[in-house]
Amino acid sequence: LGRKIKMVDKPNDMTIKKPHFESPVPRFIPVKSFLKRSFFLLGVFLLSLQAESQDFNSFITRLNALPEANRQAAADSLLPACQPIPWIEYDTMVHFIYKGAAASVGLVSDATGWDSGKPFAHISGTNIWYFTDSYPADARLEYQLVINDSVKILDPANPHIFTGGLGSNSEFRMPAYKLPPEISFHSTIPHGTLRDTTFHSSFLGNDRPVRIYLPHGYPSGNPSYPVILFNDGLEFITLCNANNILDYLIARHLMAPVIAVFVPPVHREDEFTGDEADKYTQFIVSELMPVIDKRYKTSKDPGKRAIAGISNGGNIALRTGIKHAEQFGKIAAMSSNVQRVISKNLSSRQKQDISFYIDLGTCDLPALIPMVRNLRDILEKKGYHYQYHEWHDGHSWGNWKGHLRYPLIEFFPYPGQQNNNINQKP
Repeated sequence: LGRKIKMVDKPNDMTIKKPHFESPVPRFIPVKSFLKRSFFLLGVFLLSLQAESQDFNSFITRLNALPEANRQAAADSLLPACQPIPWIEYDTMVHFIYKGAAASVGLVSDATGWDSGKPFAHISGTNIWYFTDSYPADARLEYQLVINDSVKILDPANPHIFTGGLGSNSEFRMPAYKLPPEISFHSTIPHGTLRDTTFHSSFLGNDRPVRIYLPHGYPSGNPSYPVILFNDGLEFITLCNANNILDYLIARHLMAPVIAVFVPPVHREDEFTGDEADKYTQFIVSELMPVIDKRYKTSKDPGKRAIAGISNGGNIALRTGIKHAEQFGKIAAMSSNVQRVISKNLSSRQKQDISFYIDLGTCDLPALIPMVRNLRDILEKKGYHYQYHEWHDGHSWGNWKGHLRYPLIEFFPYPGQQNNNINQKP
């Protein structure tokens, strides 16, 4: 290519030496070592493909097929493919996976009653533990892991955490469960206002804070507003997002604007199920509500007045509403305790002009499930209007928050959108 090449004759006495290069690796790999290393790399490669394309049980089987000394490295490289955790397959199968040093790992959850745990299996040669179970496709449940039969922890691999009245739990939502939009704060819709006050009860001899929700636009527009009273009221705001739910449903014309009264207990067990239950009822109907009715434009029509509660708060809602149907014509009891006196009074009394909303979780407190189902049977036999649901959920504010819209829409339909499905069954 235009470059001149100078030719030089080689002297006769010059010998040509082979160049010598020092190699940093051995000139040969023993066949046994080569095959072992190749087998490991091939196994990891195949498993990485299978982690995405095969079911979990096949993945475990093939991982166990590796030499025990190679399993930890393979598991570490493959765990990122097992996301998110819990790993859900086929809409109903859930695989819980824990990575860490432990003598044992277990699972307690809504589905186990939070007492006896479900043991995890251990993959020998690794620090990987796993447990597989099946749940309904629309379930939402909470759980914790139990390490060494003693220490309960949140699942470190699961970012979904729900905080309720008793603390925080890990949460998993099955594929058909839809997170309700109303539980979130929406900046683009009108919002009601919250007013704080304190009420004294002569019947109970104590004071308590009470929070009042007034819908957007109050007091203009309506001569009077429906009203709903929530027992465990402050937790309905902090743990159930009730004010967000009211804002959303009203703004979307799914329910009529209402005034809400949030009443917390002072001595919860005594007031809701114990010796002070009658005094608490008198406080509500004779002291609190007359003041609310005087201060705010509330409807006096029992058919536009509701009382609601969860668990023992549902118990006192039932007790108060049934005893004072002239005050409250609608009762919502979610995952409710139902004391025998309530069932007895409801069975023995003539049918009253009351509508009911009752529900429970299929993983609810075991003692409550027959109580609520028995209450449903009484309502059916007596010919009451009621709506009843069993949700694939537990005894949790996550359950009640996710389903509060049902009694609100049922009791207070937006004008022109009257709900005719009050006797809905699950």
